[in-house]
Amino acid sequence: MANFTAYLNGKWMPLSEVRIEPSDRGFFLGDAVFEVVRTFNGKSFRMAEHIDRLYRSMKFTRIECAITPEEMVRLSEEAVERNMPNLKEVGDFNIHQTVTRGKGRRSWMAKDPTVLIRIAPLDFENFYWSFDTGMHAVITKQQAYHPDALDPKIKHYSRMNFNIAEMEANDLDPGALPILRDENGDIAEGSGYNVLIVKDGVIKNADDRSILQGVSRGMVYDLAKQLNIPVTEEKLQPYDVYTADEVFFASTTWCVLPISYVDKRKIGAGKPGPIANQLLAAWSETVGVDIVGQAQEYGKRNKERLSAKK
Repeated sequence: MANFTAYLNGKWMPLSEVRIEPSDRGFFLGDAVFEVVRTFNGKSFRMAEHIDRLYRSMKFTRIECAITPEEMVRLSEEAVERNMPNLKEVGDFNIHQTVTRGKGRRSWMAKDPTVLIRIAPLDFENFYWSFDTGMHAVITKQQAYHPDALDPKIKHYSRMNFNIAEMEANDLDPGALPILRDENGDIAEGSGYNVLIVKDGVIKNADDRSILQGVSRGMVYDLAKQLNIPVTEEKLQPYDVYTADEVFFASTTWCVLPISYVDKRKIGAGKPGPIANQLLAAWSETVGVDIVGQAQEYGKRNKERLSAKK
């Protein structure tokens, strides 16, 4: 695979040379916030919105670094440019920005925050087929964090509940992705994506009390408005998911990922629904990339490459 260049604390270097400091609180306590931005044909998408959310997370958690939001945007765009020779091989990039609190026995003692910006290829091989068949999901017993304990609007590294939920979902339906509930049993979010349903032509999503304010969720709202599809935010229960006409996830990498089965129950016709497909088509037109076609082309190619290595 391609060689990538990363930014670490003021220096550009090969990604293979990036070294984690074991005493950094981001490593041993998860004391860090982050963002993930993707490109379309090598052009970043909604970078400003992602960086704005990163700095909101930093403000809430009281993590400070000397880099301004404008400089973070500039450095992130430079990271893309430095890695453009790899674009043809991998299709498109994810841009990861991470800021840790730094080193210190206690949080108030921490200094020298770490700033890492790295570029990675999209993992098309892990989801490309879902645009034809739909992905499976499981509503887990593992819950989202109570918002009074750790506000989900922070994009942070304290994600053990997501890890456990992924293991639980895979135990019940191999390869399925988790849907977590909040402390009241209402649908919250997935392990890095928003969960949306469609019923009677209306897109429904939980309000942002128990979920991340997803940038891709915002794009879904914008596209729905263009397409004259109503959108509501309300409390959703497992019943609403099981009886939905469609279920789909929204995230930076996937954009819109159709879900065909939840808890091994068929959703709608058991395949990607018309509204999910409308959103994907409109998103593709907006960014000038056939999102489904690109994922399938590079996903199959990557899968073959990985199989050849075995």
